[in-house]
Amino acid sequence: MNFEYYRIFYYVAKCGSLTQAAHALMNNQPNISRVISAMESELGCRLLIREHRGVRLTPEGEQLFAHVRPAVEQLQEGEAALRREMGPARGTVTIGASETALHVWLLPVLRGFHERYPQIRLRIANHTTPQALRALRSGEIDLAVAVTPMHDEGTLRRTMLSPVSDVLIGGEAYFSLAGRQNTLADIDGYPLIGLARETTTHAFLAAFYAEHGLTMTPDIEVGTADLILPMVKNQLGMGYLPREMARTAIEEGCVRQIPLKEVIPTRSICLVEDAQHRLSASAHLLKRVLLEHAVRQA
Repeated sequence: MNFEYYRIFYYVAKCGSLTQAAHALMNNQPNISRVISAMESELGCRLLIREHRGVRLTPEGEQLFAHVRPAVEQLQEGEAALRREMGPARGTVTIGASETALHVWLLPVLRGFHERYPQIRLRIANHTTPQALRALRSGEIDLAVAVTPMHDEGTLRRTMLSPVSDVLIGGEAYFSLAGRQNTLADIDGYPLIGLARETTTHAFLAAFYAEHGLTMTPDIEVGTADLILPMVKNQLGMGYLPREMARTAIEEGCVRQIPLKEVIPTRSICLVEDAQHRLSASAHLLKRVLLEHAVRQA
């Protein structure tokens, strides 16, 4: 068996849970289960007993873990010592981020990364999702953090970081709508503020309307999502925003959520990388921090 099998076994034993081990390894639970089953078949004994709240080691599993644990931890300590000897990480990482991804999820992660690795320079390109994917393919950026839906991904590989829920909000002129359940048809005649047609968000919402037999036609189109909230506050119409972007204004009472009978599909913020372009050491560090943050927030 290769070392990766023993590493997976180490995390399962240490976490006491297949699910937690999968999160720690940035893997998936079916693959973790498959590896454990393969090990048990190869060794000819049962290593784990699955219980309601996780797993526990069999006597054979305890015996194996007693040897695996110091081996894995010694290797981890060796890697850490080498990194310390090499000094602080340096370099430049260019990341393309859609506006929604940046405001809803990415900014606090970048702040933490910058504090942790101050010698690594960050270059942030504000892109729409299609622009970010094109820049990734061309090699202009190292990584992209963008929001689904995504199309024509080709060689691009994406990892889900966080779900995104959109809500419809309105200012004081529309507070009467906040106290009742509305259908899309009910609010279709009211002024709507939306993003430009070339954005993924516009396409996503247009498809949502079309599923319910309606055509979404914003009365005011803006170039960036952060312009929607001030326009809603100034009674220019209603608008759709990710819940996180509207949360503070809703809590302060400046705007209210307009309930809809139809359920707006959940989108995802994803980390996207091009399998054909090798990541630098600095980009690898940022990727690891992004994935670690996603696991903690799950």
